[in-house]
Amino acid sequence: MKIKSIFSILLLSAAVLGFQSCSDSDSGSSAVNITAPGTVLSLVHEDSPIEELNIPMGELTSYMISVKTDGGWKVSVPEADASWVHITPHAGYGWDALNKDAVNTRAYVKLSVDYNEGAARSTQLTFTTGNLQAVLRINQAGKGSGSDPIESVWDMVGKLKMGYNLGNTLESNHDLSNSWFNPSGPGDWQTWETCWGQPQTTQEIINAIADKGFNIIRVPVTWFPHMDEEGNIDEQWMNRVEEVVNYVLNANCYCIINVMHDTGARGADRTDRHCWLTADIDKYPENTILYQKIWTQICERFKNYDERLIFESFNEILNSSYSWTAPSSESDGAYEAINKLQQDFVNVVRASGGNNKYRNLAVTTYSATGNADAPVNAFKAPQDQVSDHMYLTIHSYDPYNFCNNNSGKAPDGSTYDYNILIFDDDCKAVIDGVFARVNKRATECGIPFIFGEFGALDYEKSMAERVKYAQYMASKFKQYKTAGLWWMNLINRNDLTTTIKYDANHIVDESPIIDALFQ
Repeated sequence: MKIKSIFSILLLSAAVLGFQSCSDSDSGSSAVNITAPGTVLSLVHEDSPIEELNIPMGELTSYMISVKTDGGWKVSVPEADASWVHITPHAGYGWDALNKDAVNTRAYVKLSVDYNEGAARSTQLTFTTGNLQAVLRINQAGKGSGSDPIESVWDMVGKLKMGYNLGNTLESNHDLSNSWFNPSGPGDWQTWETCWGQPQTTQEIINAIADKGFNIIRVPVTWFPHMDEEGNIDEQWMNRVEEVVNYVLNANCYCIINVMHDTGARGADRTDRHCWLTADIDKYPENTILYQKIWTQICERFKNYDERLIFESFNEILNSSYSWTAPSSESDGAYEAINKLQQDFVNVVRASGGNNKYRNLAVTTYSATGNADAPVNAFKAPQDQVSDHMYLTIHSYDPYNFCNNNSGKAPDGSTYDYNILIFDDDCKAVIDGVFARVNKRATECGIPFIFGEFGALDYEKSMAERVKYAQYMASKFKQYKTAGLWWMNLINRNDLTTTIKYDANHIVDESPIIDALFQ
């Protein structure tokens, strides 16, 4: 194989000059820029030695490779592969690598690869210092065999523009103990579907959403009010779910269905199965039986649907205390329960036959959050019998005090107002942190990610500031080659306009938000 050296004296000089902006000290000790031949050379990724890196077919952002050497170094890539493997810098100098207390602050290579539309491919990066050599083999997966009828999750995410949540509809679930709420039964979908204030979904409503440019629609579904004691789903309810799914597919959009308010924070006065599915390792043996039965029935109904239908494991699952604050320890049993439940989800779907063997699936974190390290790092991608058909979904209303209204009256009668009124650089920094954290974990797992919910939902805040948020989120989706689904209330489902009447004093034209998302 012909090797093209990317290192030259001129390039090395430029690299050295570039690195001089870094600190000249490791662990507080004085050091100079080391360019002489080194006596040690090894490669490290994520704090572990590495000789081989397996990469999915999709175009993830980057991998950082630490060069552990005490001398000047260079790296080369085969000429034939330079078109799809990208590295920077191509040369550098060493650090006090023999000192166990020293920290590498200067010898790194940023590696990225292009999306692979063909067969699996491999190459190698060759690092040298003096007479020493270290090789990093790169293996990138390719498209599956022709027997795979479902497009890869990478292709799917690459086609997404922007998404929309059909909220407060099939996930609506009033407590039957309320005397005023009297559906005729679990199959009375008309009463259940409209009990949270939205009209019955029609093809015209879905078409109006799609006509704005949204090409993926999430249809949240709550199942517990529509099951008998043995977990059998009412036939009329399942028929209605299928009808709405067909509306979405008829509009040529992707459609996501899930298990919605079977998870979440249980109301203190609820006596039904509200939020029965918890991240509780002690209840896992009991919960997974019903959870798997629900998905078995969903899978049977939809197993012959095409690649535009996506299954999402569950919504915002919480622990036995129904805490929205994720456990701080990554070893907490809640995380173990989540990972086990999602493995069960994948197993059930794949075993159900039809197109479900390859269907693209969405899995998530504790409370679907991406704003803290522990729940993101504790997430484990389930093992799958097929490759490139799974993605990570998270929800982000960050910063919380900008996206939501956080003011009111405390139990002691005092008032509080934590609202952020201006979308500024501090807000951007919070969002940057969420994207970086989620992207890092998704990359480690070898899967893409999307934002299954996001939005600046506080309609009392300035439209100009909410537009800034929408524009910034759209720019971040483009940066990370992904997409997000806004949480409802951009289109009035009663008259199909963009004017939303939140209350008598707040009638808001949401069209500037839509325009900002698609800029």
